[in-house]
Amino acid sequence: MKIILTQEVSGLGAPGDIVEVKDGYGRNYLLPQGFAILWTKGAEKQVTVIKRARSAREIRDLGHATEVKGQLEGLKVSLKARAGDGGRLFGSVTPTEIVDAVKAAGGPALDRRRLELPGHIKSIGSYPVRIKLHPEVTAKFDLNVVQG
Repeated sequence: MKIILTQEVSGLGAPGDIVEVKDGYGRNYLLPQGFAILWTKGAEKQVTVIKRARSAREIRDLGHATEVKGQLEGLKVSLKARAGDGGRLFGSVTPTEIVDAVKAAGGPALDRRRLELPGHIKSIGSYPVRIKLHPEVTAKFDLNVVQG
């Protein structure tokens, strides 16, 4: 099955990429989740629009990505979340909340879709978070979830 990615899918590609996937993976996961659209000649013309939007959001180059990585790795990111007894959160921490916490801590503006979390964050504690800034640059920082 030939599809066009509308969002970044880890291990598959970036928005605007035309990829070939197994029928079940495309039909049962990528298309219903909104990660891709079916490939057609008309949809292929939309790829240019998707790629133009991606280039506007993307980190400029490898040097800029390395600079942002340096900023992130020296950052102490703390996020206040409501929690009950025993440190269990009411709900879970979302990527949008993490991006907002990074910005509040004095870090750069990030794309929430590039975050790689260690699973669902549902309790108070410290968690390692990775973000793919560039195809060759991945930054790591610790997120400290505190009761608030």
